[in-house]
Amino acid sequence: MRVYASLLLTISCLLFILYAVLMDYKQNTAYALELYNTQTYGKYFSPEQLSCLYENIYFEARNQPKAGQLAVMYVTLNRVDDPRFPNSICEVVRQGNHRPSWRDSEKLVPIKHQCHFSWYCDGKSDQINDYKTYEKIQVLVNDSLITVSKPIDITEGATHYHADYVHPSWAKTKTKTVEIEDHIFYRWEV
Repeated sequence: MRVYASLLLTISCLLFILYAVLMDYKQNTAYALELYNTQTYGKYFSPEQLSCLYENIYFEARNQPKAGQLAVMYVTLNRVDDPRFPNSICEVVRQGNHRPSWRDSEKLVPIKHQCHFSWYCDGKSDQINDYKTYEKIQVLVNDSLITVSKPIDITEGATHYHADYVHPSWAKTKTKTVEIEDHIFYRWEV
């Protein structure tokens, strides 16, 4: 009986340590990314900027495999690094036409279907409902950005993408770089 009690106590202690390490991992990762300056993108990642990146990947690619989610991350970061786009993650994600709100004329709201990332102004709720997927996206992004070497951009510098069942007019003016699942990626040449 003592052996079982001792074993149970040991397992409980190990689970507690694992939980503490995981909680510490989340806090330390956010802090590390806040201080971390990637060689590729040259931008600091504050908690607010990371939240915008996580949300963009969640709403644009939560049903995609990891490669598709990473591709959305790189398109977002490539836009931040391109002088033709805003220079922060949140501004890139929220880019599009806005108008004064009917409730508060001081507040600007996006005009439906006129944003660069469709989820931001599609008129649907931007509430995160699948927390498990959201947390997986956070880990994927954090692990991808905190690397020993320069992160590998699987989109080859893409700044645009679309689903393979649509044919936007802008695609003719961009250089196709890669197809990932059911999306086609393009680079906007200088």
